[in-house]
Amino acid sequence: MAAMSIPNDPVDHQWRATPLPSFSAHQKDWLTRTGSLTAHLHTLGAVTVDVTREAVDTPGQDEWRALGVTPRTPVWTREVVLKVDDVPFVVAHSIVALSDSHGVWQSIRRLRTRPLAELLYSDSSVSRSILVSRVLTARHPLHRLAIGQADASHALAARRSIFVRHGAPLMVTECMLDALWRKLAASHGERHHREHARALEHLASHAKRAVREEAK
Repeated sequence: MAAMSIPNDPVDHQWRATPLPSFSAHQKDWLTRTGSLTAHLHTLGAVTVDVTREAVDTPGQDEWRALGVTPRTPVWTREVVLKVDDVPFVVAHSIVALSDSHGVWQSIRRLRTRPLAELLYSDSSVSRSILVSRVLTARHPLHRLAIGQADASHALAARRSIFVRHGAPLMVTECMLDALWRKLAASHGERHHREHARALEHLASHAKRAVREEAK
């Protein structure tokens, strides 16, 4: 899937193409990872999709320009929670012009609990914009949605991009929850522990060989 630059550019004064320096190494990595986020989550455990909302709505203040519609254009909205081993890791918010949800993107209405990635990454006609990211505070609607899934009163890291199929754009915004970062930190700690243990075993083995050679 090739990246595109125009006409649907998600960059604005808040959504940046380069992650903020204040983000951690794990955050910078996951905010800029290409390919399917669902597939990346599968490396951490069993992934399930909980659909929390599907409805006709209007785009948010930071959505309509990048989507190429007016502030009052009706859109089809789909909001889901991506869980890993039944723990919420990501809250995702997708919007597409209502007319396109009956046309080019009509399959989005039939997904139910299947991940959106099944549509986005199985069709070679779909192109993707660059990934942009920002910190979401309590004033952002998606942050309020995330709070309903996790006990977090602080700012959260989020990313978004636009997928275009036959000229019709679909915007996907993904907000990462604290459970994801805790899982990655724990996995990193376990990996570091294993590497440290292997290093100690290697040193012990080397020491035993040295003792045997000295005894000869």
